[in-house]
Amino acid sequence: MSHNTVPRTRAEADATKKTPVAPDDAAGPRETKPPSGKLSLRLRFRRDRVLVLMTLPAILLVLLFNYVPILGNVVAFQEYDPYISENGIVSILNSPWVGLENFQRIFEDSAFWNAVQNTLVLFVLQLVLYFPIPILLALLINSVVRPRVRAIAQAILYLPHFFSWVLVIAVFQQLLGGAGLLSQLLRDHGYDGLSLMTDPETFKFLVTAQSVWKDAGWGIIVFLAALASVSPDLYEAAAMDGANRWRRMWHVTLPALRPVIALLLVLRVGDALTVGFEQILLQRGAVGPGAAEVLDTFVWWNGVRNQDFGYAAAAGLVKGVISLGLVLIANKVAHLMGEQGVYKK
Repeated sequence: MSHNTVPRTRAEADATKKTPVAPDDAAGPRETKPPSGKLSLRLRFRRDRVLVLMTLPAILLVLLFNYVPILGNVVAFQEYDPYISENGIVSILNSPWVGLENFQRIFEDSAFWNAVQNTLVLFVLQLVLYFPIPILLALLINSVVRPRVRAIAQAILYLPHFFSWVLVIAVFQQLLGGAGLLSQLLRDHGYDGLSLMTDPETFKFLVTAQSVWKDAGWGIIVFLAALASVSPDLYEAAAMDGANRWRRMWHVTLPALRPVIALLLVLRVGDALTVGFEQILLQRGAVGPGAAEVLDTFVWWNGVRNQDFGYAAAAGLVKGVISLGLVLIANKVAHLMGEQGVYKK
């Protein structure tokens, strides 16, 4: 072997020992995998079969307790009598059909429209007064530098979420009731006592204050989780550009929260006609149905107490259809604002 054919380095020597690779035509056609977005349903099921099996119990529970009871809305078109038979399904089959008579009764009932008005007023108050408060508190807690102080503040604000409505109303009764702390202080200083818990004029604001105190901590956790995903580099870059704390909050923090705000707002609008059944039912007797009757208590009172099941089912069905329409409208508005909403376009 001549001097020119000897490998100059170890890498060249190793390269000469490698066997030649067969050309593509000799090796045969290669199996190409389609992109993940174009996989067939069968291939996607084979790939994600473990995840599907994990979620199967939850899907069955949702179908059993959320979708199967929807079939019971057929009683809205009947004069339903559960005592026709001991079996509920047989009672539905044997109850006489009345068509749209229950819906006609609803639209002619002034009590129903009063419940609709109270429900919408409470929704607007809670949307304006309650919805922004978790955002503001989350921004305030996030601005605290010391982690220990931040954790303590978050725990204190989140604690009322675990209280039952019975306990929450009892606390407010001890503070704002006729024999509560506020009335006692007024009497001690020569003024007449007052009872905000039995005042129909302030009842809607009282209910909103109870909701804020009880559930604001839950919203804080959601928004703090969104704030945790914001890169610190964005704040550092904004600070280097001369942005102060308020500018950084306006141009960095709030845009990061905007998708979460849009999603929660859509869900809140969809839940507009459900403003707290247990909370209001516990206080309905103190202020009267004129101020405290909402759609949920209206359905319960007519269905459970008066046993007019067809009429109550019709009212509940109207509420469900309106709520669905509100979700679709709010989601469309979220799309127009450039956000995803509950589902994509």
